[in-house]
Amino acid sequence: MNKTMIGWASSWASGLLGVIIFSGSLPATRVAVLGFDPLFLTVARASIAGVLGGLLLLAFRENLPKRSELKGLFIVAIGVVVGFPLLTALALEHITSAHSIVFIGLLPLATAIFGVVRGGERPRPAFWLFSVMGSALVVGYAASQGMTASPKGDLLMLAAIIVCGLGYAEGASLSRRMGGWQVISWALILSLPLMLPLALYTLPAGFETVDTGAWLGFGYVSVFSMLIGFVFWYRGLALGGTATVGQLQLLQPFFGFALAAMLLHEPVTAGMMAVTAAIILCVAGARFSAGRSGAPATVGQDLRRSSTS
Repeated sequence: MNKTMIGWASSWASGLLGVIIFSGSLPATRVAVLGFDPLFLTVARASIAGVLGGLLLLAFRENLPKRSELKGLFIVAIGVVVGFPLLTALALEHITSAHSIVFIGLLPLATAIFGVVRGGERPRPAFWLFSVMGSALVVGYAASQGMTASPKGDLLMLAAIIVCGLGYAEGASLSRRMGGWQVISWALILSLPLMLPLALYTLPAGFETVDTGAWLGFGYVSVFSMLIGFVFWYRGLALGGTATVGQLQLLQPFFGFALAAMLLHEPVTAGMMAVTAAIILCVAGARFSAGRSGAPATVGQDLRRSSTS
């Protein structure tokens, strides 16, 4: 019983720490783009994380991915290594991180939808009803802010959520066979031959105008958002199960609001909180309607892999 309780506490602690780390991504990106070009920020953070991921793989002597896994790894790379960081960096040139966090409320829903599409499942009609309601809330919120926010920034955030949802869904499927942190590390490695030359090509001529805040944001998204967050997040999923610990992702927007208010002093309105809470209720309803997902037979494999991290 004691071991069970310790395992339960460890899974939730790891998952919660991963969510908290991811919650700082948008505020950190918002600060970083004040000093760095969005393209350079995207390729440089991926390059740094790729080198670190490669060192992890070498240290634990991980096997090379199978040929059948390469397609999925490329999808993960396109979604979470390139697509989401670049699109959010571009969006945050036009909107505040607090405004962008509202869209993050749709990320669990996007992940679930891609999981259904790629998994060939047929959820109940209620799933699609909640999906449409959640999407309508985001679109309605963005439209209501049209006079004070940027439609371009909103569209970029919607695109970021779509590609990230695809990358998350594919990564969740691969992690059942490869292990969570191994998936993100190999996706980073596959991206490195493109990201590193681009980072050198887009390297600014000088950094005299880059302040301390931008450097801190750059370091955070390079090390924590791109790699360390995934280590804790996937470890929690492996120990406690995707269906259970995965619900912690619903807390991410609220952690993001708190960080945006405390660190960037951005206004977090009651409307933002209300819309985000309503979106999360839709996401929870959609997930419940879709039924439980997961692969119990592979949890032991993920647990053995995660224990090494």
